[in-house]
Amino acid sequence: MTLPVAAAGCIPADPFGLDGFLDRAERRLSRVAPGPGVPLSNPRGDHDLDPDGFAVAPATPHRPAAVLVPVIDRAEGVTLLLTKRAAHLRDHSGQVAFPGGKVDPEDTSPIDTALREAREEIGLEAGAVRPLGYLDPYLSGTGFLVIPVVGLVTREARPHPNPAEVAACFEVPLPFVMDPARHVVRSAAWKGRTRYFYAIPFEEHLIWGVTAGIVHNLYERLYA
Repeated sequence: MTLPVAAAGCIPADPFGLDGFLDRAERRLSRVAPGPGVPLSNPRGDHDLDPDGFAVAPATPHRPAAVLVPVIDRAEGVTLLLTKRAAHLRDHSGQVAFPGGKVDPEDTSPIDTALREAREEIGLEAGAVRPLGYLDPYLSGTGFLVIPVVGLVTREARPHPNPAEVAACFEVPLPFVMDPARHVVRSAAWKGRTRYFYAIPFEEHLIWGVTAGIVHNLYERLYA
């Protein structure tokens, strides 16, 4: 008879510590970027949250984009790095976001896009990031098909926000943001209809919309 790990005398890794997180990432994240014709190309999105099922996903063609979901092993615990977009931007100004943006023609993979955007937005060099895998694609209400790339960032890395795009960076403890009780579904009027979305309040910040949807998918894939 094979004993469970704990019964065999081993102490299970803290699920929110670095070892526990990396173990889950190794087993539960996709190693292959979702693309046309694969099951994951049927993306998640805020349209999934409509309790009456009336919301319709934006029509194709979708505009490809990618974001980096940066995880950092700090001395006080594992954190998730987020940005606050600059107030003067035309789209999504002042909102909380992951580093990322639309796919450029020279990008050969979503990882290339996510790392390039992280360098441009917060000065995070590619050598400071270890890509771990992909979450499910997330379809924004504006038709962007966002591929989230989860990456482990070295503790020594120090983000330097580009003021043209990012007002500030901040980190959220992983246990806090992976608590599903904090993932609240809210609604608001948008373009003549009711839009439903995840919202995660943290200190003076509100993580919501696509970013909160990706955070919830991280919870679903690694901890649910």
